[in-house]
Amino acid sequence: MNSILSNITITVNDTLYVKNPETSPLGKKIIEHSILMIDQIGFESFTFKKLGESIGSNESSIYRYFESKHKLMLYLSSWYWGWIEYRLVFATNNLPVPIEKLKKAITIVTEKIEDDSSTAHINEAILNKIIISEFTKTILTKEVDEENKEGVFLVYKRVINRIVEMIVAVNPDYKFAKSLASSIVEGALHQHFLKNHLKTITNCNETISPTDFYIDLVQKITK
Repeated sequence: MNSILSNITITVNDTLYVKNPETSPLGKKIIEHSILMIDQIGFESFTFKKLGESIGSNESSIYRYFESKHKLMLYLSSWYWGWIEYRLVFATNNLPVPIEKLKKAITIVTEKIEDDSSTAHINEAILNKIIISEFTKTILTKEVDEENKEGVFLVYKRVINRIVEMIVAVNPDYKFAKSLASSIVEGALHQHFLKNHLKTITNCNETISPTDFYIDLVQKITK
């Protein structure tokens, strides 16, 4: 799969950047080091000034790519969900049995992420940690409706709707496929967060993963 993904460009909504960071070495450096820095100090403490100092560039040069750190975070989130979508499509495309296809899709969107060597400037394992901690902050804003109209969350919704179709294929009579699919995708992020930080309020641990939980849940619900 890595060899296939290495030939695919993840498309991100062009309203999220001033200049596409994938088109220059500096842009790729901004993406690479912003991921590392946000993971290290958190999104709240992250600034373009700090990023500029880290990469040896002027703060103003970063603004030539992104107008705000919120837009940068939306870019990283959109790229991540685009990458997840490609993995989901390739992993499930040739699975003929509906429940096995659904279980594979759940695994893709809930499992612990390993770095993909085909994307040298993006460490997906670290980006996944950021998505777990920060993704809901990109949605829970007053601008969410306007950003949604602009298509900012389109790829995220596409991932969920692909899973909706798989749930319906398993059990056409189940009435809450959309709610279940969105709960799986976002709930998995929350379970990973609890597993890492608030261990006493989740059953997920070193031997029980969020993937185990959601596959068990879906199999029981869709019978």
